[in-house]
Amino acid sequence: MPSVSAEPILPRVAIATLVGVVAAQGLSQLPSPLASALVALAAFGCAWCLRRSAWRWVALVVLGAGWAMLHGSLGLERRLAPEWEGQDMTVIGRIVDLPRSEGADASFVFRPESSTSTSLRGDLRLSWFRVPAPLHACERWQLRVRLKRPRGLANPGPADAERSALQRGIAATGYVRDSVDNQSLTPSNLCADRWRERIASAIDAALGPVDGRLLKALAVGDTRALTPADWSVARATGVSHLIAISGFHVGVAAVGGGALVTVLYACVPWLALRFARRRVQVVVGMIVAIGYGVLAGLSLPTVRTLLMIAVVVLAVCSRRQASGLSTLSLSLLIVLAADPLAVLSGGFWLSFGGVLLLMVCLPPPGRGWRHVLIGLWRTQCLMTAGLFPLCLFFFGAASLVGLPANLVAAPFVSMVVVPLTLLACVCMLLAPVAVSPLLAAASWAMGGQWWVLEQMAAWPGSHVSVPQGGLWRVLLAMLGAMWLFAPRGWPLRSAGTFAFLPLAFPGASVPAHGAFRAWVLDVGQGLAVVVRTQAHVLVYDTGAAYGGGSDAGAGIVLPALDALGIRDIHTLVISHGDNDHAGGAASVAARYPQASVYLGEPARSAIAGKPCDTRQSWHWEGVTFRFIHPAPDDRYRAGNDRSCVLSIEGAASRLLLTGDIGPVAERVLTSREQASRFPTVMTVPHHGSRHSSTAAFVDAYRPSLAVASAGWRNRFHHPHPSVVTRYRAVGDFESTDAAGAVELAFPPTALPFVVRRWREHRSPYWREP
Repeated sequence: MPSVSAEPILPRVAIATLVGVVAAQGLSQLPSPLASALVALAAFGCAWCLRRSAWRWVALVVLGAGWAMLHGSLGLERRLAPEWEGQDMTVIGRIVDLPRSEGADASFVFRPESSTSTSLRGDLRLSWFRVPAPLHACERWQLRVRLKRPRGLANPGPADAERSALQRGIAATGYVRDSVDNQSLTPSNLCADRWRERIASAIDAALGPVDGRLLKALAVGDTRALTPADWSVARATGVSHLIAISGFHVGVAAVGGGALVTVLYACVPWLALRFARRRVQVVVGMIVAIGYGVLAGLSLPTVRTLLMIAVVVLAVCSRRQASGLSTLSLSLLIVLAADPLAVLSGGFWLSFGGVLLLMVCLPPPGRGWRHVLIGLWRTQCLMTAGLFPLCLFFFGAASLVGLPANLVAAPFVSMVVVPLTLLACVCMLLAPVAVSPLLAAASWAMGGQWWVLEQMAAWPGSHVSVPQGGLWRVLLAMLGAMWLFAPRGWPLRSAGTFAFLPLAFPGASVPAHGAFRAWVLDVGQGLAVVVRTQAHVLVYDTGAAYGGGSDAGAGIVLPALDALGIRDIHTLVISHGDNDHAGGAASVAARYPQASVYLGEPARSAIAGKPCDTRQSWHWEGVTFRFIHPAPDDRYRAGNDRSCVLSIEGAASRLLLTGDIGPVAERVLTSREQASRFPTVMTVPHHGSRHSSTAAFVDAYRPSLAVASAGWRNRFHHPHPSVVTRYRAVGDFESTDAAGAVELAFPPTALPFVVRRWREHRSPYWREP
């Protein structure tokens, strides 16, 4: 067999290993760590022995799968033991990364060193309400905590908190209890996060927290001060990679280090006689890049860039030539060897995929400004088209405005704002007097750029979404982008545009006339329901608002609508003013300002709308919508019993959305509303509180299926066991805390039924049961 040079073999090894690692992520269950280790060891032996056989590629795929299964099974074993959920324990450890503060409360990642109750082998994500003193990075504490396993919400859309917890090594989540055991210990002496925090504080002192928020993100990866509006602008214009310190910024820092060496050699010419300038440039550039990468928090794009720079440095120092593709392949193999679970993050694919597209599709750069501008245009077109399907797959939405936005922002931020900011950080140690002018110049430049981006965020195409589809759509579109931007001479390059058609026409199913579908979303301790007829959509309640300006409307409801292929809603109903029902209303109303709005408690609402009452009804495609509570003459004007109760009646069944009504409203409804001639499905009033769902109410409506929306291990213990028993006596019962989001079908000629439970739907191995 003819010999093959090492150059083309390295990319093949990387691809084969990556295929195995990705294949392991499709399993619903993993073998034990011992079995996974044996698979990986056997595959490594086969790959070593079969180096001259085609079977070595199969062995490498199995090796990647076994290595990924080993890390995945070990990650699951590190999670908190189920018997310790809800139990208090004392933990000693340190704060990692930068803690977040919201008023008197704080949230942070805590790395345990020891525990008095059980062995904890992973990080903890903790909240501390009414924290006695400001928390700082690297501090060591003894804390009394109450924990639970990292169970997330299961909904339509790409968000998966349990996948993220596994990838980041989070073993449990919980909160700090008020206790005399809580005490600060001797802090860690050597900690990069402490320097990051000090630099962020210095930027705040010079500019203020508002003007300095973007520069802190660029300098040290501190995004704590960025508001939801800032992230919305970044997503709408496709510049999130600039805010979160992209690998290109690290490359700029490395080039800056090399430029300093050039200046030094120009000032001291005799250095060239002692040390080769090229070697010194790459070594100093590497040192500067490592320093910036550590201050940036060593995100995945940063690590990838550092690895690629390291390969170049080794090649230069050893007088070898390394191609870009082999450098990228070696970086990929190192990342997969160190952490195969990195493939679970979208940043992994955007980082390596973006560099691969540039290497494969861009021709060598020419000379002169004309070629620079053409190269910049081709680069942004390629990145927009090539990464568009990946953004849709991992984040549920993408932006077409990213092309013009990045044409302006990418070179300006990377070549002007970032160098000024990093130079100011260096001057904090060497020349403090220059810090304020440099930061002021960087802030002025970034402020002007950000104003331009805010205007562009309102352009059409800033938010593009498609229904959640299969992986094949993404892979086909990626291949289409590579075909479209292939080098000259590649046949039929324009045919690559056809590969994007499956993304544009995914073929979402629509209910028939007289039928409808409903999704009771998993919003934790709250309520949000989406109802779809043949041509209309209604949203009933929007979940809660959280600290820091986030809410379930923006974080759960809107991504679910995108994933379900719903481009517009026509009616928004907010049952009453409690936060767990109305907290996300403003976000949903802002996306769909044309929707009709009905409110149970207008005086407590953050949005405008009509009060709901029994005089209001309408018809959509053979489906009747009518409020059956409250009536105009009802005495109560506020509280849970003011909740809008909506009856949705199709051709063969009906759905009752009951809000938080209690026994008083239930008695009124029982006397006013008789049981339907159709089978009834209902949401359980007040999340299954033992004070609601009275025996008389349940007996009057006798639902064939009742769905409770409640948070996992919530402090109210909803749904109450007596309520569950009452509903199970007359029909079936579901709860979102165990099932995740529940999809219900109401056919025109058949009984209603459960289509899917999202916690069971395509259940990956990392999902909690």
